[in-house]
Amino acid sequence: MNHLWGIDLGGTKIECAVLNADNIKEVRVRRRIPTEADQGYEHILNQIEKLVNQVIEELGERPEKIGFATPGTLDPVTQTMRGCNTVVMNDQPMQKDLEARLGVSCLIANDANCFALAEALLGAAPEVHPNAQVVFGIIMGTGVGGGVVINGKVWGGRQGIGGEWGHIFLDESGGPCYCGNVGCVETVLSGPSLQRFYTQEAGEKRSMPDILARHQAGTDAAATATVERMLNQFGKALSIITNLLDPDVIVIGGGVSNIDLLYTEGVQRAQKHIFTPKPDVLVVKNVLGDSAGVFGAALL
Repeated sequence: MNHLWGIDLGGTKIECAVLNADNIKEVRVRRRIPTEADQGYEHILNQIEKLVNQVIEELGERPEKIGFATPGTLDPVTQTMRGCNTVVMNDQPMQKDLEARLGVSCLIANDANCFALAEALLGAAPEVHPNAQVVFGIIMGTGVGGGVVINGKVWGGRQGIGGEWGHIFLDESGGPCYCGNVGCVETVLSGPSLQRFYTQEAGEKRSMPDILARHQAGTDAAATATVERMLNQFGKALSIITNLLDPDVIVIGGGVSNIDLLYTEGVQRAQKHIFTPKPDVLVVKNVLGDSAGVFGAALL
């Protein structure tokens, strides 16, 4: 049987999924082991090799190629990893090293691209727009990322930064970003950034669900200020995607995607910034959850 192999390389776990190429909704094998990144880059490679061998034994056949979802980007010029929050991977020739270890062709894309690909082909996009040609995937969680899928393929761009919505300038109030710039989308709309703004306003820490509940109850001015700022800034950031790409579907994942107001008031706030008299922006919540990374890797 023809199979598609994918591995999601996370900070705490490495997951492998094998899909039936003739029916991509059929998962033949799915296994995970701990990353143990604190033991270094070579140990991560060892863990990947260990997991692949386990799946080979279970499936009874070797892969022809493997797709990898990574927490960073393979620089197309230097062929080394960059922007990984699993920092021991940075500056490493990971694709070359994996191919040498595993003896198969390896394809690498960042986790936001893999999320976008999975939701475009298997997830939310086909449910709302079966013939979608352009899908933009957004991850809003601990960090913020994005990915572009055009006609079923990831658009990584000339420099490997296609879809990097999280590092577009949005508002200086977000403050410094780990990337070296100030006011990136990530510094304004990530979960920790939203909670940090509330703390600055209220002088105390609260979780995002608690902030939302207090806003909806009308009992906490700082909570309302946090939510209003989130909706306004999300609207501006969403309009950037729409004015640039005008995608058929925008899919949101990550912990912040559970905020229902984003799909109603958030989209409404975007409309006044969109360059058309009657904006029609289709923004939906993901359906694959944490499966999107490994499925997207397989679909590479």
